[in-house]
Amino acid sequence: MADFISNFSKLSITDIPSKLSSIKFPELNKEQNALASQFETLSDRLDEKHTISKINDSLRNKTFLVGSVPSKSDLLVFEKLFPQTSTLTSSKDNLAKYRHVLRWIDLIQNTLVNVPDPLKIDHDVEIPREVKEKKKPTPTATASATEKSDKKVESKENGKADKKSNNNEKPFTELSEEEKKARMEAKEAKKAAKAKINAEKEKQKQQEKAASAAPPTPTMIDLRVGFIEKAVRHPDADSLYMSTIHMGDEEGPRTVCSGLVNFIPIEEMQQRYVVVVANLKPVTMRGVKSSAMVLCASEEGKVEFVNPPPNSKAGDKIFFETYKGVPEKQLNPKKKIWEAVQPKFSTTDNFEITYTAEGKEPVYLVNEKGEKCKNSTIVGAKVN
Repeated sequence: MADFISNFSKLSITDIPSKLSSIKFPELNKEQNALASQFETLSDRLDEKHTISKINDSLRNKTFLVGSVPSKSDLLVFEKLFPQTSTLTSSKDNLAKYRHVLRWIDLIQNTLVNVPDPLKIDHDVEIPREVKEKKKPTPTATASATEKSDKKVESKENGKADKKSNNNEKPFTELSEEEKKARMEAKEAKKAAKAKINAEKEKQKQQEKAASAAPPTPTMIDLRVGFIEKAVRHPDADSLYMSTIHMGDEEGPRTVCSGLVNFIPIEEMQQRYVVVVANLKPVTMRGVKSSAMVLCASEEGKVEFVNPPPNSKAGDKIFFETYKGVPEKQLNPKKKIWEAVQPKFSTTDNFEITYTAEGKEPVYLVNEKGEKCKNSTIVGAKVN
């Protein structure tokens, strides 16, 4: 199921009717197929509250409508039910009553379907614990219990009265001082934990606000040494190479697409060290997800690699002098950090890579030892 979700391209909610038949969902067993058929039928009656309650009860112990895997029925029911979500979150009582449906809606909108205005669920709202109703005893069992009770009392009427009293009255037991203290401490601990979580959220919010207010600098860019293990031509794009590049990640090498076919022979793309930009947001290029960018120097009609210092290894930190720090985990495209910083990259007469802030002297692109990164032949190049 995880592979299906990770490889699935989210549908627009308006495209569900037209594109649903072309999706190959995980294979279902007989029981799951029967459930899917029931829910597809129920999707036509979602204006009835008892139908939504029925779906909510069914989702009590399932991730998706038919179990642990998504199916066609999830998208059909979601399409019909989503317009009603505002009524399901209109009150604290509804949040409690439809908790399983709301959890499922949140899952679908985050994995399978794009909606213009996603449902927002306040997960911090305290709702009562769900209490499962106990099954009522069958008439046969009730009659048997009554007969046994009648034998233990002198009168049938007294027996009924005793039974009624036993069913409806619960003895009151006063809490001890230790129990009262334990309950109070548990309540205070829960209150303190919630306050800590809120404080951490506020701190993170302030940090993000401060970061967004700060001007972009090269410190935010994650520059590293990468090693191209292998490069091949992109099967669906004549100008692109697909490279497998090690850059020190625990998860292993990344796939990187580069528009270098017209500038660098494929033989020069093999088994070599380069400098990579490792924290750009991944983009899909003609069906292939590209998760970094190779740094190159260029002038009109000519492109060449930025080379790391000799004896470098994959994952080595590269940075501009005076801008050493912790880079962003991933650059936010909306903040245009790369676009603001990159135009100030260039090369010197000695082919060294520099960054020149306004009103300041150029600083060099170096490793931890202070050794400089260089291109090969282009002076005053654009570096990107």
